Amino acid sequence: MASFLPSLVLFFSCFSLLAFISAATLKTQPQIPIRPNKLVLRVQKDDATNLHVAQIYKRNPPVQFPFVIDLNGRFLTENCENKYLSLGYNAPFCHSTLCARANPNSPMTCRTCSSRTQIGCHPNACGLMTTNPVTRQSALGELAQDVLTISSTQGSGPGPIVQIPQFLFACAPSNILQNGLPKNVQGIAGLGHSPISLPYQLASHFGFPPKFAVCLPPSSDRSGVVFFGEGPYFMKPNIDVSQKLTYTPLIIGRQGEYYINVQSIKINNKIVPLNTSLLPYTPEQGVGGTMISTTTPYTILQTSIFRAVTQFYINQLQGLPQVKPVAPFGVCFDAKRFTGSSTAAFPSIDLVLDNNQNIIWRISAPNIFVQPRPFIGCLGFVDGGLKPQASIVIGAMQLEENLLQFDLTNSRLGFSNYLLPRTSCTNFNFGKSSTGAEESTECTDEP
Repeated sequence: MASFLPSLVLFFSCFSLLAFISAATLKTQPQIPIRPNKLVLRVQKDDATNLHVAQIYKRNPPVQFPFVIDLNGRFLTENCENKYLSLGYNAPFCHSTLCARANPNSPMTCRTCSSRTQIGCHPNACGLMTTNPVTRQSALGELAQDVLTISSTQGSGPGPIVQIPQFLFACAPSNILQNGLPKNVQGIAGLGHSPISLPYQLASHFGFPPKFAVCLPPSSDRSGVVFFGEGPYFMKPNIDVSQKLTYTPLIIGRQGEYYINVQSIKINNKIVPLNTSLLPYTPEQGVGGTMISTTTPYTILQTSIFRAVTQFYINQLQGLPQVKPVAPFGVCFDAKRFTGSSTAAFPSIDLVLDNNQNIIWRISAPNIFVQPRPFIGCLGFVDGGLKPQASIVIGAMQLEENLLQFDLTNSRLGFSNYLLPRTSCTNFNFGKSSTGAEESTECTDEP
């Protein structure tokens, strides 16, 4: 008992300090007289994994933690086993209305835990299947509620903060969030088509349309952005990047994934010969089509599409010597032979959408070439095998420096194509802090 008391005293001391500091900082923030119509998250790239991470403030008092952005994730998933301190945590019961909302297409599962109540493991709590989007490892977690704090926007910078006091998320076992993800990540921020995903909960709570826009940074030294709500989306120097979006129908997969309808692929304004029967999405089987993913670092192509696209591209670069491919890429070149100082002169790859030759998603050269080693330039495409779930998965690298607006009300995707040089995904001015809450602070019982 004596050895237990020092740890208990340290726990309450650290928790009280967090509450005092966070409350003091939040009191200094201006209050919003009306509900905001647009919210914003800061996004950074992790160089080790090439995944993109959002800084999210949760709990009461609020603490900042990094969450991997998962465009197709069904909800926010968090590791609750590592010193979870909060005054706002609640675990909805199994068979409750909230449990039914979180499990709209599957039977409700009761969480079976020991009688000792702890964060992430309560008797008769609502079970929720959680998944690591990189390793695909799954495990049963617990539906939970807690405070989420987020910034509104004012022009091309952050505005006053707002809170959702009973934000729904999933507590996941810590072991499924350890492999394949950036170091120190606390969980997964799901933006998919689901009743409790980030876009839907924010829209429902604040009363704006379920729309969000993603603008991923190409490197770790500057921040990109995720907007929630209707445009305009301003970037320095006071440019509304939503003004020149091109729109195409957005298709929702069986698990809430986002697909678009690619009809053909062009390189140098020439159609690439490929098996077009692989291009439509088949909802009955949930296969085929073109999915958009932020947890796939590079675009994945079904084997025959991969061979057709890469060989056609090679033919456009006659005289440029190839070198031994560097995994996971299948085609690499001697970058010392690149003419000029950049790849800007190389041909783009055009995704032709919806049988309309004027609706084109253009993948520009900076989103095509990867340099995995000095003096080696590779096409940033990966062979996905003969029978992948989706025939094409547009990966995170091909999304960088492009604004993508997901209009869930009208089931359409707006895309800007490559933003440079007129502006950049990194041109939203976050300033010193967008919330005024405390960053992650750890307390240990070690001296």
